Amino acid sequence: MRIKIKQLKHLEPGQPSLVGTDVQIKGWVRTVRNQKTFAFVEINDGSTLSNFQVVVNADFTNYQKVVDQLTTGVSVAITGTLVESPGENQTFELHAKEISVIGICDPEVYPLQKKRHSFEFLRSIAHLRPRTNTLGAVARVRNALAYATHMFFQQRGFLYVHTPIITGADCEGAGEMFQVTTLDLENLARNKETGKIDYTKDFFDKPTFLTVSGQLNAEIYACSLSDVYTFGPTFRAENSNTSRHLAEFWMIEPEMAFADLNDDMDCAEAYIKFILKYALQNCAEDLQFFDKFVSEGLVKRLQLVVDTPFERATYTYAVRILEKSNKKFEYPVSWGVDLQ
Repeated sequence: MRIKIKQLKHLEPGQPSLVGTDVQIKGWVRTVRNQKTFAFVEINDGSTLSNFQVVVNADFTNYQKVVDQLTTGVSVAITGTLVESPGENQTFELHAKEISVIGICDPEVYPLQKKRHSFEFLRSIAHLRPRTNTLGAVARVRNALAYATHMFFQQRGFLYVHTPIITGADCEGAGEMFQVTTLDLENLARNKETGKIDYTKDFFDKPTFLTVSGQLNAEIYACSLSDVYTFGPTFRAENSNTSRHLAEFWMIEPEMAFADLNDDMDCAEAYIKFILKYALQNCAEDLQFFDKFVSEGLVKRLQLVVDTPFERATYTYAVRILEKSNKKFEYPVSWGVDLQ
């Protein structure tokens, strides 16, 4: 029976040791080091950042033929005995007894190698990029944050409601909208009197769009069910290439009945701290990777957010601080204007 590499590396509390037992892992070959009398094969199955070392001894049946097949990218099923590793960088390793090649991979054309690839290059091989350390870590952390989101709200009695993706509402003008239509764009039907597009010929008989927010629908449910939240994809047709603008993203929108501003702030602070704490506890290896290669000091900053109370200030107080800062802002600050 297959066991995932994460389970081998991080046993659950109370789970008996698997050292000395035969286990099976399945995954993709990352690297192979052939030492003639034995070979080290690094396997990764995506369940964790780090690879798992498999030792293939020279007395393995058809040793050279098998090892020659184990190139980067090949998918395999390996059964062997789990033993304590004499190496410094890992606790366990697998001594192979059976190796089955599930999918071969031509090393001459396989694009992922043991080096860092640019994001621009990875965009050109979208079907393979989740196998890289960075994209794999992003997926695992995102999974943990999504799971923690549901855990947080469910533990507090919120109901998860599904709001429409296709809608006719613009949600208080929250953003520019992507339009959805079944009309023939090459031959649009138009109203004879006004010359405008005749949306009565469209699927919903009126203009429809991809949602910019589930807020309106969540408010309706909150007025009947008390505390609810929506968590799903959101779309904004704002063609601005900055870190603050995305065409598609997932948004969490809680709505609480019988709550005031302080309740809202309490919920927001508790939520942020909860999901960050969960990620720090359950994605430590991935976050350390980001800390080392993406954003130095990341783990320390996240822990600081978890451990530090959020400061709260009224709008008036915030404006007063900005006005007294003696700094020149691109958008002048005065009481009554939106803060940028």
